[in-house]
Amino acid sequence: MGGKCPHRSVKKRRYSHKTHRRSKFLVKGDDLVYDGLKKAEDQVTPPVLPVDEDLPGMGQYYCLHCDRYFANVTVRDEHFKTKRHRKRVKQLMEAPHTQLDADLAAGMGMPDNGPKLMAM
Repeated sequence: MGGKCPHRSVKKRRYSHKTHRRSKFLVKGDDLVYDGLKKAEDQVTPPVLPVDEDLPGMGQYYCLHCDRYFANVTVRDEHFKTKRHRKRVKQLMEAPHTQLDADLAAGMGMPDNGPKLMAM
């Protein structure tokens, strides 16, 4: 009665190959994107992007929040409507954690004992 299990040859893949590989591409960290957003808010005119033949759309259609280039304006505008972009914008509204925050959370920063109530 032995033999092979019938479902043994079927391998379920959780993510598509493209989705799995996307995490391996170099992407700017949240802190660098946040700094870029702050610099962009300070400028009155939007920055002019240099033409780069290696990037999609010659490097002219860029999403600053997601750090992505797009082939044309319509694709970029459709991206602005996606759930992924809106989550990213919401995530970048607050300042990213710093090394000081990490040190304080680990108990390695300066202690905060509160104000002194009585001087002796």
